[in-house]
Amino acid sequence: MNRKRAVAVLFGTIGYCVVAAGLGATPAAAPEGWETYAPRAEIAPHFHVEAYGGSATACCLAMSGQGNPAEDGRWLRKVPVTAGKYYRFTADFRAEGVARPSRCVLARIVWLDAAGKPVGNGDGEYPPTLRRRTPGGWSVITDVYQAPDRAAAARLELHLRWAPAGNVLWQGARLEETAAPPPRTVRLAAVNHRPRGGKSPEENLRQFIAPLAEAARQKADVVCLGEGITVCGTGRTYVEVAEPIPGPSTKFLGELAAKHHFYIVAGLYERAGKAVYNTAVLLDRQGKLAGRYHKVCIPREEVDGGIMPGSDYPVFDADFGRLGLMICWDLQFPEVARELAARGAEVILMPIWGGDDTLARARTIENQCFLVASGYDFKTAIYGKKGEPLAAAAADPEVLVAEVDLGRRVYWPWLGDLRGHIPRERPLSVPDPEP
Repeated sequence: MNRKRAVAVLFGTIGYCVVAAGLGATPAAAPEGWETYAPRAEIAPHFHVEAYGGSATACCLAMSGQGNPAEDGRWLRKVPVTAGKYYRFTADFRAEGVARPSRCVLARIVWLDAAGKPVGNGDGEYPPTLRRRTPGGWSVITDVYQAPDRAAAARLELHLRWAPAGNVLWQGARLEETAAPPPRTVRLAAVNHRPRGGKSPEENLRQFIAPLAEAARQKADVVCLGEGITVCGTGRTYVEVAEPIPGPSTKFLGELAAKHHFYIVAGLYERAGKAVYNTAVLLDRQGKLAGRYHKVCIPREEVDGGIMPGSDYPVFDADFGRLGLMICWDLQFPEVARELAARGAEVILMPIWGGDDTLARARTIENQCFLVASGYDFKTAIYGKKGEPLAAAAADPEVLVAEVDLGRRVYWPWLGDLRGHIPRERPLSVPDPEP
């Protein structure tokens, strides 16, 4: 099958009559205001278009790779905006033959002044691709932004890049004025307490009754406890305190979570058949087990103690946002936090025994998420997106609480909203090197 027929078949299956255009040229049938662009003519993809009644808000714009891995093309359109007002960007797309849609199929909004010069952060906005699709199978890119000072227009960009066999079809790309989004406030909390004097897991757990009551008094939404709270100070081994999950410790903590109507994250040791894991559990406001994470990065002492590493990076939907969990030695390696952020974690909760808080600051900066750490030989703290401690412990026991807005963007010089860049620019996973 020749290439033109293959493209016609691809888009014909979803009800589109494709008009082919010359390489690098804007198709004659392009809706008003839309034009094509490539950084260099030699890497331009093949552009196509279908319009409905000439309306730019009801159009389908397409690009197809031509076998060149360096291909990079964009549909562009400028629309007027008013500085200070809020706008929702929306575009739907369908892609085939694209191995990494998060990197290769994206939209960008560049704010322009009256002279057509970029303003604001300069690099533009990178709206996210939602995790759900429309009933018709279209992926959706959408978010709300405030037009910066001096903005008079916005350049909408629809990209296909680095997909030599890829085909993408866009529809409904638009920027519409909207109301300012409401804040997404949440009260993050960490308990700074090293269990002492307990002879059993039950005795250790009872030491957290009063701190959790204090967290409730401060209206916490989620509270992080330390690593291995059922073993610390007891003189027992990891295996001796290991228990099934759900089990007696999650029952005890779940009753407190339900009583105070908040989420609890705590570090326990879990037995699953013959395996023992260093586990962080998430208990919801009703006291039910909402999730668990098995520590992926296992240090020497845990290997020697018979602990099994985990291999997955689950994230969990709380009623206020998306949560990721990690544990202690995971902090030493950037991959764990990066994988959680790639799956949408807005807050990472980390029971930790000891470590370097420089790495905690780095993880928040490079992933643009909040980090809540409860430690023993590590200062219990809550970190913001710039790596700054929003609260840090000075006593034991102590309860830290920080109210944050999960929806507030942090704009960096030259980079703008760094979180928007991450899925579009994060490094590709690579296999182990050959010996």
